Amino acid sequence: MEQITRPVAEVPVSPKPVSQSERIGSLDLLRGIAVLGILVMNIQSFSMPDPAYFNPTVWGDFTGVNFGVWVFSHLFTELKFLSLFSMLFGAGIVLLCTRLEERGMRPARIHYRRILFLFLFGLMHAYLLWIGDILVWYSLSGVVAYLFWRVRPGWLAFWAIAILGFGALLYAFFQWSIQFWPQEALQNNAQWWSPPADVIQHRVEVYRSDWLTQMSERVPTAIAMHSFIYLVYGLWRSLGMMLAGMALMKWGVLSNARSRGFYVRLTVIGLLIGLPITAWGMWENYSHNWAMEYSQFGGHLFVYWGAVAVALGYIGLAMLWFGSGLMSGLKSALSRVGRTAFSCYILQTLICTTLFYGHGFGLYGKVPRWGQLLVVVGVWIAVILFANLWLKRFRYGPLEWLWRTLTYGKRQPMRKPAESGA
Repeated sequence: MEQITRPVAEVPVSPKPVSQSERIGSLDLLRGIAVLGILVMNIQSFSMPDPAYFNPTVWGDFTGVNFGVWVFSHLFTELKFLSLFSMLFGAGIVLLCTRLEERGMRPARIHYRRILFLFLFGLMHAYLLWIGDILVWYSLSGVVAYLFWRVRPGWLAFWAIAILGFGALLYAFFQWSIQFWPQEALQNNAQWWSPPADVIQHRVEVYRSDWLTQMSERVPTAIAMHSFIYLVYGLWRSLGMMLAGMALMKWGVLSNARSRGFYVRLTVIGLLIGLPITAWGMWENYSHNWAMEYSQFGGHLFVYWGAVAVALGYIGLAMLWFGSGLMSGLKSALSRVGRTAFSCYILQTLICTTLFYGHGFGLYGKVPRWGQLLVVVGVWIAVILFANLWLKRFRYGPLEWLWRTLTYGKRQPMRKPAESGA
C-alpha cells in the first residue's frame, strides 16, 4: 500500500482531545444527522421481536399505514444512516491520528486505548441494555482500520470496495449454498428467520418482564452478534464503510472542502442510484413474501449496496445545507447532537428501553409501526433538547468526557468558562 509520510515534531507534546476551536463543523452536523437517523430503524428492534427487523411479516399488522411506514423507513433509512455513522467513525480515526502525529505523538497508543474503552462501553451497552449495540463492532473493526489511516485516499476507496465486496460475496455464497444445506440446518435457520408463534410470544413476555429476566434473551443474542454474525457480516460492513469514510475525509468531502457543484452531483448520483436499487430489493422481497430461502441473503444485497450510494447522497445534501443559510438554528441544534453523539446514542437506548421493556412501561410488542414513528419524533425532541441544554454549561457530553478522560489517562475539564457560549 502507498502511504503518506509526515514529518514528526522533535519536541513531544502531551496528547489531548480536540479543542472546540479545532472541531470541524460539517462533521458535527453529519454526526447529529446520523445518530438521529439510525433510530428510525432501531426503534423496530427496541419495540418488537428481533426477527421483525429483517422479516417484517413476523410481528404485527403489516397493511395500510403500517406497511407505508415500513416502506418509508426501509427505503430512506435502512442501513443508510448506519453507513453514514460508520464512515464518520473512520473519518474520526484519520482526524485523531493526524492531529496527534502533528503534535509529535505516536497515535497508536491513544487510538488503541480509545478503542479499548469503546469496546468496554459497547459490552455494557449490549449485555446490560440492548442487543442492537454497534459499539462493539466499531471497536473490533477499528483495531484493523487503524492500519489503513496513512493510506492514500484512492487506495482507501479501493480497499473499502474490496472489503464490502467480500462481505457481499459471502452472502451470495450463502444464497447459492442453501440448496445443499442439510434439512436440520434449513429448519433451524427457518425458525430463526420466522419463529413459531409460541417462540415469538415467549420473547415478548421476556422483554415485558423485569430486567434480570430479560438477560435470558439478551445475552445469547449479544453473543451471536459478537461472534458469528460479526464474522460473516459485521466485520466486512463496518470496516468497509470506515475505510470509505477515511477516503472521503482525505478527499475533503466530509469537511465541506469541495465545490457546491461537486455536492450537487454527489447528491443526485447517490440518490438516483441508491434509491432505485433499494426499491427494487423491496419489491423482490415482497414478491417472495420474505421467504428465508431468498430474502435472508440474496434479498439483502439490494439494500446492502443501495445504502452505500444513498449515504453518499445524504452527505451531499448535508454539505449543501451546511454551506447555506437555511434553517441555521436547526443546523446548530443538530451539530450539538453531533458533538454529543456518543451520549445521545446511549440516551436513545435508555429512553426506548424504559418505554418498551418490562422494567419501564412495558410497551414491547404493543406499538404498531406508525406509533413507533411517533415515538421516534418524541425521542428526537428529547435528545436535541438534552444536547443543546447540556452544551450550554459543559464542554463535552457526559460519556464523551468520560471516554476522553479514560483515553488520555487524565481528568479532562468539563465545565465551560462562565463567559463561554454554547
